[in-house]
Amino acid sequence: MSSLPLTLVTGASGYVGGRLLDKLSKSEVTLRAMARRPEALETKWGDRVEVVEGDVLKPESLPKALQGVHTAYYLIHSMGSGEDFEQQEETSARNFGAAALKAGVKKIIYLGGLCDEKSDLSPHMRSRHHTGRILRESGVPVLEFRASIILGAGSLSFEMIRALVQRLPVMVTPKWAYVKAQPIYVEDLLAYLHEALSIPVPESVIYEIGGADVVSYKEIMQAFAEARGLQRIFLPVPVLSPYLSSLWLGLVTPLFARVGRKLIESVTHPSVVMNPAALRRFQIAPCGLKDAISQTLIEEERGFALSRWSDSLSSGNTYRTWAGVRFGTRLVDSRTGECDADAETLFASVEKIGGKNGWYFGNILWGIRGAADELLGGVGMRRGRRDPAKLRVGDVLDCWRVESIEAGKCLRLKAEMKLPGRAWLEFEVSAPDSDQKKSKLRQTAVFDPKGLFGLLYWYGIYPVHVLMFKGMLRRLIHSAEMK
Repeated sequence: MSSLPLTLVTGASGYVGGRLLDKLSKSEVTLRAMARRPEALETKWGDRVEVVEGDVLKPESLPKALQGVHTAYYLIHSMGSGEDFEQQEETSARNFGAAALKAGVKKIIYLGGLCDEKSDLSPHMRSRHHTGRILRESGVPVLEFRASIILGAGSLSFEMIRALVQRLPVMVTPKWAYVKAQPIYVEDLLAYLHEALSIPVPESVIYEIGGADVVSYKEIMQAFAEARGLQRIFLPVPVLSPYLSSLWLGLVTPLFARVGRKLIESVTHPSVVMNPAALRRFQIAPCGLKDAISQTLIEEERGFALSRWSDSLSSGNTYRTWAGVRFGTRLVDSRTGECDADAETLFASVEKIGGKNGWYFGNILWGIRGAADELLGGVGMRRGRRDPAKLRVGDVLDCWRVESIEAGKCLRLKAEMKLPGRAWLEFEVSAPDSDQKKSKLRQTAVFDPKGLFGLLYWYGIYPVHVLMFKGMLRRLIHSAEMK
């Protein structure tokens, strides 16, 4: 066991908590993560993170989780719960504060919301501030950060902005869309949370944090449209209540109407840093809006390469349509097949795809698609491949490029043809489990549409898409079985 002070991260299965835990696990910190369902936490941290069960609504579960803890991150909120979320947050904070004091915790680091306390706060923002106050009243010194809109791949605000801009060429913009905020890039937020570990807190203190730019939601949407090369028209309307706006968001974005309403109610008041003390206290220079959006899009690019889309198919963030599964604003079409050949032989067939070997099915259709791509100024299907049997990262494969390859297990290709969006094609091979006799091949196509035309493209070609990819999967398996 390390002699370093023990740090507890609550809310580790959430957006900020999970990212923070990953960041801290790469530094010299002794870590413990608390979750209601410990099995839900990823195991990628190995023995660097101790995972314990704990529920802030069940005070009897907290002493064990807090035992020996020096610093505790409180990253729990009830935004997605029902109408009693304010009472839940109050009870949670009281339980945690009392247990932390009894366990001898020296410091609590809390992430709240940025808003002028003197204004008529929304229930969500009122609860965020009230939670901080309850934690401070516990007797444990609290370092509270108050942050504005968080921008990052997968963040609630960024997904809302992306969906609105990509799906609506013309947008009505209510009064709340012009309220000023100071959005912060998630990596800058994590840097603040990380550095707070080394900040002495003899008594409770509040720091307001934000990015370098003060902008409105409309300006954020404009910046996102520019980053994606989209032309959008904004039509201001004098009134549109948070309730009506939330229903509208529920129709055109991945947000549930209930969560959307709480989010919109929270942005009806400015969230701008009034006290810049954090800039003087911390060695952090937050980036501006354009850099935050640019870095988020780059991060998403890496995320596509690192994630397993097959894992997301059963996620609560997905829902099925007639043309595949919707994952946020991305569209995923995945299918599996069983093979009598072993996994190594099956993957060898996958690795031979493309070039002179062909695409196993619909080569004429692939040729027509390549010719159309050349007419549009694209690369077409004539580039072939470097080696007839083996692939490596960066290899050209007709109109694709190898983005990642894990020998015997996974091949991911990224499309380089002219498309109204970004596209990936992935093949995953799995060996039989102890109770199975056949290996499996999962084929997954992922499309991140660019604007309305991108959606029309996906749904327009989907019938042909199904024909080609079903045939490819079937022939790939047959090829492996014939060896």
